Amino acid sequence: MLGLPKSTEFNKRIPKKKFYEQLEVTAEIKRFFVDQIKNIIWRNKISPSTVNIAEGEKITEIEVFEVQLIAQSFDEKILRLIDRAIPYPIVFILHHEKQIQIWLAFKEAQNATGSPYKVVTYFHTDWLSEGSYSLNLKGLNIDQVYENLVREIAGSELTNNDDDSLKESIIKTDDLNRLKKRIEKLQAKMRKEKQFNKKVKLNDELRNLKEELKKLENGKTEDGVS
Repeated sequence: MLGLPKSTEFNKRIPKKKFYEQLEVTAEIKRFFVDQIKNIIWRNKISPSTVNIAEGEKITEIEVFEVQLIAQSFDEKILRLIDRAIPYPIVFILHHEKQIQIWLAFKEAQNATGSPYKVVTYFHTDWLSEGSYSLNLKGLNIDQVYENLVREIAGSELTNNDDDSLKESIIKTDDLNRLKKRIEKLQAKMRKEKQFNKKVKLNDELRNLKEELKKLENGKTEDGVS
C-alpha cells in the first residue's frame, strides 16, 4: 500500500476497542470509534530493520495504519487517541469507498528519553483516488525520512524555508494561520461596526496586522532580518 516496499508490510488488524477500553476515554470518544470506524489495520512498519535506512536519534520507527471509515466525515480526536497510545509517528490512511486521505502528525518528544510523544499538529492530503498516492521514503536515516514525510503530506500548507528546521517551519505556519484568523475576525467586526470612529480604529489595527502578516509571509523577523 502507498507504494511501500513489501519488506515493510505488517497487515495486522487491531480491534478498535483496544484503544477505547485500555485508555481513559470519554463516552463521546468511545462513540466516535463505534460510529465512525469500521476497522483499523496496521499495514506497514518503516524502520531500519524493514528498509535500507540508518537509525535516527529521535525516531526509531514509523507505523502506517489504515483506518476504514463508515463515512468520509470523522472526528480528529480519534487519531489523537491512537497517536497517544502508540509511541511512534503514525501515517494514517483514511479509507472510504475507494478514496483515501493521508494524515500525519508532527510529534515531539516530551522528555529527554524521546518518549512519550505529544502531537503538535496534524497535516493531511486532500481526498484522493485509491491507489493514486505513494509515499516517498527520502532521507539517510529514519529521522530524515519522518521529517520529509511530514513536509510531503503538508505540501503547500507548511511554510517552507531552506534554512528552517521542520519545527521552525511548523511554528511559522501556526503563527501565520493564527494571524490570518485574527484578520478574518477583525474584517468581520469592521463590516458590522456602524460608528465611524470605531471603524477607523479597527482599520488601523487591521492595517498593522496585515503588515505583520506580510513580514511573516516574507520570512522576516520584526527587525526586518531574514
